[in-house]
Amino acid sequence: MTQQRSSLFGAEIVRPAVLASLAKLDPRVQVRNPVMFVVEIGALITTGAWLIQLFGGSSLGGGHEPAWFTFTVAVWLWMTVVFANLAEALAEGRGKAQADTLRAMRSHTVATMRDGSTRAAAELHRGDVVVVQAGDVIPGDGTVIEGIATVDESAITGESAPVIRESGGDRSAVTGGTRVLSDHILVEITQEPGRSFLDRMIALVEGAERRKTPNEIALNILLAGLTIVFLIVVATLLPLARFAGSDISLTTLIALLVALIPTTIGALLSAIGIAGMDRLVRRNVLALSGRAVEASGDVDVLLLDKTGTITLGNRQAAELVPMPGVTEAELAEAAQLSSLADETPEGRSIVVLAKQHGLRERQLGAHEAGFVPFTAQTRMSGIDYDGTRLRKGASDAVIAFVRAEGGQIPAELDGAVARIAREGGTPLAVARDSQVLGVIHLKDTVKEGMKARFDQLRAMGIRTVMVTGDNRLTAARIAEEAGVDDFLAEATPERKMELIRAEQAEGRLVAMTGDGTNDAPALAQADVGVAMNTGTQAAREAGNMVDLDSNPTKLIEIVEVGKQLLITRGALTTFSIANDVAKYFAILPAIFVATYATAGHAKGPLDALNVMHLGTPQSAIISAIVFNAIVIPMLVPIALRGVAYRAVGATALLRRNLLVYGLGGLVAPFIGIKLIDLVVHNVLGA
Repeated sequence: MTQQRSSLFGAEIVRPAVLASLAKLDPRVQVRNPVMFVVEIGALITTGAWLIQLFGGSSLGGGHEPAWFTFTVAVWLWMTVVFANLAEALAEGRGKAQADTLRAMRSHTVATMRDGSTRAAAELHRGDVVVVQAGDVIPGDGTVIEGIATVDESAITGESAPVIRESGGDRSAVTGGTRVLSDHILVEITQEPGRSFLDRMIALVEGAERRKTPNEIALNILLAGLTIVFLIVVATLLPLARFAGSDISLTTLIALLVALIPTTIGALLSAIGIAGMDRLVRRNVLALSGRAVEASGDVDVLLLDKTGTITLGNRQAAELVPMPGVTEAELAEAAQLSSLADETPEGRSIVVLAKQHGLRERQLGAHEAGFVPFTAQTRMSGIDYDGTRLRKGASDAVIAFVRAEGGQIPAELDGAVARIAREGGTPLAVARDSQVLGVIHLKDTVKEGMKARFDQLRAMGIRTVMVTGDNRLTAARIAEEAGVDDFLAEATPERKMELIRAEQAEGRLVAMTGDGTNDAPALAQADVGVAMNTGTQAAREAGNMVDLDSNPTKLIEIVEVGKQLLITRGALTTFSIANDVAKYFAILPAIFVATYATAGHAKGPLDALNVMHLGTPQSAIISAIVFNAIVIPMLVPIALRGVAYRAVGATALLRRNLLVYGLGGLVAPFIGIKLIDLVVHNVLGA
């Protein structure tokens, strides 16, 4: 996209995010996040306790903590909530910056109706037909029903090269806000007012339509459950402490509760989800639901169209096969001359191949030769000059031409044609008058680097299936060359649907890409259906993602982004839970160190569990709360950028998460809390 890529912590994003984080302190907002809602309630209670102490009252629930201690705990509880809000606001801020750029694209466009009248673009309805001339902005999303034109879509895709949009076929969809550069087209509007593609993009990148995914909801339920468990555990400590003669106050118990509940992942969970959709948008992919992003990370099977995805899409001349008595140079010259008027990619590739045989490209004017265009009836093209008739085309059509000229068909022709067909190529026979000169081998070329990409997907545990309308022999050869795991030959819309349903029936998640109306049923059936922006309206409405670049290989990047989202969530959840376990063993012994003190000893038998040798119960609590708060902004960059993804198996990934984030989550609190305690206890004298 053309929008500016702002840095994670640029001033233009941080300043609004700080203000937004304060606005999010509204309990009606916080209640959507059970973990942080509990922290905010704790902050409110401790703030009230401090005010009571400030005006001469005693600590809530007993205890003899000084007012400064209650105030410090209250401040850092509020900071914990603010830091959590800041993480979400930073993630939303990046999307809002993109939305502002998209809004700037919208103008008060006036549409010219087919009858010559004008109407504001905002008043257009589905079914209206508008005329768009060169230089005009397309007033709304629609389908070209008449004409052909070049369209500048750089405002949406970021690509400066114009694209062709024409009626019929799979390149008829146009997007409101793009500009026609040449010719004119009739466009039938397919959107409802206020629901244009651009409106949907703005709402999505702002997060206004972001719904929590099933996994995110499940994790929220788990976090809420853990919070309730710790709430019950901490609540039982108060009567236990009173029975043991300890003077623990309600402020201390609230601080202990906040230190033990999973605040880290609770604070970052929403930011991780927003950032995942943002990373897709920055790759010019519009995810129509968070569920689709999440599902892309769990994909087991990837269906890829052969033409334009795995192969270049245009068959290229790869070999010249001369018949007996014909030299390769002679065949090359005839092939070149018969292709001079052929402006197709295949025709130009034949001219290029002839050059490789030492021939210079010939230039013949219309007055020198008569060019014979290809037609569906003749299935041949060629040239007539100097009394010579050159033809190239389907072997049976050329054979019929030669026989009509009174020529003989060499026996070797059938063998050459059959060999090329077995290898997955397209044979084009070349004839000069009554003589067959040879065969041109047109080959569907696999894109460079595709084999390595499929190896990478295999390492992720994803099975790749090539889908093609070719026969089985051709499909098998290209599948082997590309390195896919399987293929579906002679594919029809029905067979695609059958394949997807069969995979899903076995518990697999399926992703596929498509651009045509015939792809719409399969796109709707797939768990992740990526429609090309250049495709038909039916395809774009059937898929749950739209690739603005219309690059079929983008599906591989989408899977990587989805996996990065899941890995990031899993890694930070592992860190958070390990973090809480470590804080439990670090703080609880320090709080109860003097509970069972014996005569003549300031410390009780529980002092043996105080392995960190924290100074006092007050310094232990403050250190834990401070660490609990500051670890959130320290992890924000990881939540927004995502954990670096590498194509490894699930076992290796689990091992890495446990070693890096699990072990890190256990060790970090011991180090962090001890360092903070040294400052709080020894420097501040707490």
